[in-house]
Amino acid sequence: MTPRVRGWRPLEGALLAVAAIVALAAAAAPALVRDGRVVPSDLGAAAAVLAAYAALHVAMCWRAPDADPFIVPLLALFGGLSLTLVRRLAPDFATAELRWQLLAVGAVAVVALGPVETRTLQRYRYSLASAGIALVGVTLLFGRSAEGAVAGAPRLWLGVGSLGFQPSEVMKLVLIVFLAGYIDDRRELLSEGGPRIGRWRLPPVPYLAPLAVMLGLSLLMLVVQRDLGAALLLFAITLGMLYLATLRADVVAVALAAFAGGAIYLHGHAEIVATRAAIWLDPWSASQDAGYQLVQGLVAIASGGVVGTGIGRGQPGIVPAVHTDYIFAAVAEELGVAGAAAVLAVYGVLAWRGFRIALGARRSFDALLAAGLTIGLAFQEAIIIGGNLRLMPLTGITLPFLSYGGSSLLICAVCAGLLLRISRPSSVPDGGLA
Repeated sequence: MTPRVRGWRPLEGALLAVAAIVALAAAAAPALVRDGRVVPSDLGAAAAVLAAYAALHVAMCWRAPDADPFIVPLLALFGGLSLTLVRRLAPDFATAELRWQLLAVGAVAVVALGPVETRTLQRYRYSLASAGIALVGVTLLFGRSAEGAVAGAPRLWLGVGSLGFQPSEVMKLVLIVFLAGYIDDRRELLSEGGPRIGRWRLPPVPYLAPLAVMLGLSLLMLVVQRDLGAALLLFAITLGMLYLATLRADVVAVALAAFAGGAIYLHGHAEIVATRAAIWLDPWSASQDAGYQLVQGLVAIASGGVVGTGIGRGQPGIVPAVHTDYIFAAVAEELGVAGAAAVLAVYGVLAWRGFRIALGARRSFDALLAAGLTIGLAFQEAIIIGGNLRLMPLTGITLPFLSYGGSSLLICAVCAGLLLRISRPSSVPDGGLA
């Protein structure tokens, strides 16, 4: 990391100003289209979130001047855009989205600047993993469907009254912590492999078994819940972290083979899997039924063209659940291919900074944790965008930092806070990813 003068983060400040300009311009656009003018109330929500990130910037200057300067501006940009999109696409959720965005800023601040060190996560990784599995298990018994969901929808939420959260989001984070700790403890054993058969060295099954049990229990409960998106994401995170730490293609091949076998089994025994695969392969034959959402999403993306219809000028609201599952389709319609590519580029910058933080970490656990957090965010983006573009079957997960969803936003904020925390220089190095 390039050292900076304590108490002053000019690059972060400049990028935050750019993010504020873009976010406020996006917030003003729908009002200009609707009324031909902008009043303070049109910008109030975005201004409040941007002010919170400005306060976080001041706190970072004071407490962590050497932390990564890109993450806070990126989060501010996503927060402003998310507020605009949710307010336009689902006005009934606008107030809740503002509340979640402000809570997310607080979560970033507490994790990045608070007293809890990553060593604590490393020490209690087994307890955290057990708690995560227990939460998902409790959801099987007492979970409820999302507010406004159709009858028979998966019960993925825990809570009382209007307050609730999605335990699978917590499971994503604790799995990354567990994997980082376990791989850090047994990295050499996992890299060296098991016994040889001729020229081939078998995967180290005894050392992969605990990972397989942890992942298998998590996936089993999520599949029973019909939370296929979370199950796919946990599998992708595990595979990505294992390969990054060991560089063993045979482990990846075995895992992919097991995944393929499981997918084939579920296709024949789980109706929801067969239905989603059929819709993915041919949505047009069910364009007024099960394939309606996918077809309308594809039409919205296609109608955006290169530069889009403009914020407030498109009709993305025709797409069901556009503010959650299909927010990327709304971006593509109103901002076009150019705007969608810009959003992907911003996600690319976030991934670049995450992996750079991992490479610069001075503790191997921190390096693996930062890499795992980045892999998790990147795969989550790829899975939902791939579903929107019909590159893969659609799964019900959110687009990080943009989609409406309080549980997802808070967990993603914690991930970003951990990346900021790890980017701060450590006084006790013990080796990184190298």
